[in-house]
Amino acid sequence: MRVDGELKDLAAEVAETQTTEPVTIDSPDGLNILRHSTAHVLAQAVQKINPAAKLGIGPFIADGFYYDFGVDEPFTPDDLKAIKKEMQRIVKEGQRFVRRVVTDEEAQAELANEPFKLELIGLKGGKKEAAEGASVEVGAGELTIYDNVDAKSGETQWKDLCRGPHVPSTRLLGNGWDIVRVAGAYWRGSEKNPQLQRIYGTAWPTKDDLKAYQDRLAEAARRDHRKLGKELDLFSFPDEIGSGLSVWHPRGGIVRGEMEQHARRLHIEGGYTYVYTPHISKEDLFLTSNHLVTYKDGMFPPIVMDEERDEDGNITKQGQDYYLKPMNCPMHILIYKERARSYRDLPLRFAENGTVYRNELSGALHGLTRVRGFTQDDSHLFVTPEQLEAEVTKVLEFIISMLRDFGLDDFELELSMRDDEKAKWIGSDEFWEYSTNALRNVAVASGLKLTEVPGEAAFYGPKIDLKTRDAIGRVWQLSTVQVDPNLPERFDLEYTAADGSKQRPIMIHRALFGSIERFFAILLEHYAGDFPVWLAPQQVVAVPVADEFAPYLEDVAQRLRVEGVRVEVDRSDDRMQKKIRTHSTGKVPLILIAGEQDRSAGTVSFRFRDGSQRNGVPIDEAVRLVTGAIAEKKLILTDEDL
Repeated sequence: MRVDGELKDLAAEVAETQTTEPVTIDSPDGLNILRHSTAHVLAQAVQKINPAAKLGIGPFIADGFYYDFGVDEPFTPDDLKAIKKEMQRIVKEGQRFVRRVVTDEEAQAELANEPFKLELIGLKGGKKEAAEGASVEVGAGELTIYDNVDAKSGETQWKDLCRGPHVPSTRLLGNGWDIVRVAGAYWRGSEKNPQLQRIYGTAWPTKDDLKAYQDRLAEAARRDHRKLGKELDLFSFPDEIGSGLSVWHPRGGIVRGEMEQHARRLHIEGGYTYVYTPHISKEDLFLTSNHLVTYKDGMFPPIVMDEERDEDGNITKQGQDYYLKPMNCPMHILIYKERARSYRDLPLRFAENGTVYRNELSGALHGLTRVRGFTQDDSHLFVTPEQLEAEVTKVLEFIISMLRDFGLDDFELELSMRDDEKAKWIGSDEFWEYSTNALRNVAVASGLKLTEVPGEAAFYGPKIDLKTRDAIGRVWQLSTVQVDPNLPERFDLEYTAADGSKQRPIMIHRALFGSIERFFAILLEHYAGDFPVWLAPQQVVAVPVADEFAPYLEDVAQRLRVEGVRVEVDRSDDRMQKKIRTHSTGKVPLILIAGEQDRSAGTVSFRFRDGSQRNGVPIDEAVRLVTGAIAEKKLILTDEDL
């Protein structure tokens, strides 16, 4: 339940003057409580089987939970079976979750054999740097321990440091949960700390809900961009190049090129100017931007350049540290600074497909969605304070329009704002008020669902994140619109106002795709490799009924090539039906077929992606159909389009 807005266990005492609200198990809060309770049962089962296992952190996460354990040997499949069986016993037993308030000293005494828990007690206070997920265990205020108590004897079976709340009984977990997988995880997210074993699980109100989730996982696995990238020959990660560094094969390069070219055309129409910047810079630039202070761990180590030595090997000129750029914004700022700017120049919109490099941990890498080298479709806009709201409106409209071109149309917005802890933020109250209101006004005017999140802004300004839902219901964060008065201040940017005074512009950071690699991966999974005709690497493949009809189809193909269509004629020795199966499996959206009847009539036959077919289409009409579908960016082409 919620008591005066605060989540509490059902066993909590409530005064008559307090307001209570029920929390149902299928609500967002209810699901989180259910999943965190299941994490406790998992940890209890692990320590029942292996009493030497040390407890890390066990928070709820999207669609499930995890728990980290310090163990001598990694968990095996047989271990997981035994753990699951023990969890089923605990659930069936109906143990009660009982909350106790303890002092730091009492908690340290009770958990003396749990080194990771002791470390958390020393870090309590709700600080983010304590550890990811630590807020479920320690936070601002009192320390609490939850006991798992035998319902019949009243004896404590197990206990854990936890803020709660929990479901009243393990029996409420039912049979809507499962163990999903095991992975390695560094304690508190740092490779300098011990590596723990992380068991992931999922929990749902009913078995049917669990089955639906498992079906979604199976569909997600079928759509996994890493699997499709290999099957469709789109990209790869050669070991010889290094982890997290991709190469794009010809077919993947075609899709990426279409994405970039379409975005480029629309940017130019929208008043953006493309700029180009190097991949590397001297350290002074990133000291001024503060990246080497706040983001150094995310940057690659320096490369020493420009050192000079005499013939005896003595250094006559000290070298300088150069860094691969983690972000494009400092270089765009230098372009702004290259000459004096007037209010008449603003808004100024720079765009670049700029490749950046992040020193991601190897365990965090994941296909194209988390890499070490990637290309941002980066834009930086320089505006006056009066222009801020109007420019953000244009940016958001631009983003939504372009994403719809790529077949995404289910959006929501998240406004990240500052909270009341003023020590965490820079800038005046007046700036925060008008910039936050400007973003809020834009978000509300868009008509999209808006969630406001206090405390999640960057330390220098608010931002809007746009999220989209894909074909199987997964939510992805894509574009970000970030208001930034900080870098203009650090680089001493100015413009001359109408009254002749020198004023400071506001900078807007805007990435539409986020990164081209990640957006490509999202699209690949969204379409399960069945790209719309305009994006498909091969848009049309022509298959002759017999080899004698290949020259006829070559003439048709040439008509399409003149119109810019990507078309091939399959003249392999395979039988026609095998050719059709091969190209259907290869996700070719349109297959043209011709035999004697088509050749005599000057027509072709279409086979569409859904398996339907249309015969006897005149060549001119066929060319118009294909080129029209490409120009209109149709998501799918069927017999009904003829």
